[in-house]
Amino acid sequence: MTTVEQPAEAGEKETARCAHVDGHGPVSGAEAPESPRERVNRRWNEILQETRVTQTGVQILFGFLLSVAFTPLFRELGTADRVIYVTTVVLGASATGSLIAPVSIHRFLSGQRMKDEVVEAAGRLMMCGMILLALTIGCTLLLILRFVIPGVLAETLAAAVMLWFGLCWYVLPLHLRRHAARRSPAGDA
Repeated sequence: MTTVEQPAEAGEKETARCAHVDGHGPVSGAEAPESPRERVNRRWNEILQETRVTQTGVQILFGFLLSVAFTPLFRELGTADRVIYVTTVVLGASATGSLIAPVSIHRFLSGQRMKDEVVEAAGRLMMCGMILLALTIGCTLLLILRFVIPGVLAETLAAAVMLWFGLCWYVLPLHLRRHAARRSPAGDA
């Protein structure tokens, strides 16, 4: 066995342990559950990965939004579209702030032995940022569709996409959480 394979094997064991503790998968009773310190470290690493993904998306979207005001077509926007644009930019800036905040919190509190609090605050900020990001995307879509498709079809399409976001980002995870919670007590008995 090479040294490259050993970390992968250790990673598989860690994943199995985490799955058992979090109720995300069946694991034999021989696996030791993760300690509170291992759990908070794992949760922090997960938040960092999620932050990397969302930060990239929100920063690209926000940059696009900022550039729109400097295009010739922006002058053609009516009052309603300008209100949508301003709302979208404010939502995008707020999403950016929420999604980057965990980095700032970590930097300010690093070494203070407050990892539990940092992870909890970062998780809440990520959820807030995801809501703001979904709203930013919805408003951006609405603004673009209103410019391209006149009439109520633009609003209908934007609402349908927002409904899809709500289903994928919020309803499905909550459904899966409830399903796992109902299954868990039966599995423990």
